[in-house]
Amino acid sequence: MNTDRIEKSIVLPAARQQVWRAISLAENFGSWFGADFDGPFAAGARLRGSIEPTSVDPEVAALQKPHAGKSFEFHVVEVEPASKLSFRWHPYAAGAAAELGSEPMTLVEFELSDQGQGTLLRITESGFDQLPVERRREAYAANEGGWTHQCQLVLKYLALHPGL
Repeated sequence: MNTDRIEKSIVLPAARQQVWRAISLAENFGSWFGADFDGPFAAGARLRGSIEPTSVDPEVAALQKPHAGKSFEFHVVEVEPASKLSFRWHPYAAGAAAELGSEPMTLVEFELSDQGQGTLLRITESGFDQLPVERRREAYAANEGGWTHQCQLVLKYLALHPGL
């Protein structure tokens, strides 16, 4: 079993440009993901995010609500229009009790490709094996399930915003 990376994918019934706008614009991303960011996504940007419950699913929003307002670091690595967005962050930061500033960050990559009449969104998070052993298993388990939920949240967001 690979414990260093999580891979998820979903075919979204939307044009690639619509999916790109859902993932690459900080306000849109935050709406479905459940976060608020202090700036736009641009390569090299070091942003501060805070957890704000998702606007597209009341059940997931209820799970996020106890963490509302908790902040996290978000370092944008790459923005390749309509193709790839990547960033580094501290995984499962909301569940961490300690300051994470010196802990290694994982790399999250969102990649888009055409798939029939829709768009294939592939999400990969890698670098868990470099995390401190006391946090590694919990962070991996939380994000493994979390990315499954996020695939459904972006699908719901696109359904609610067909003219995106």
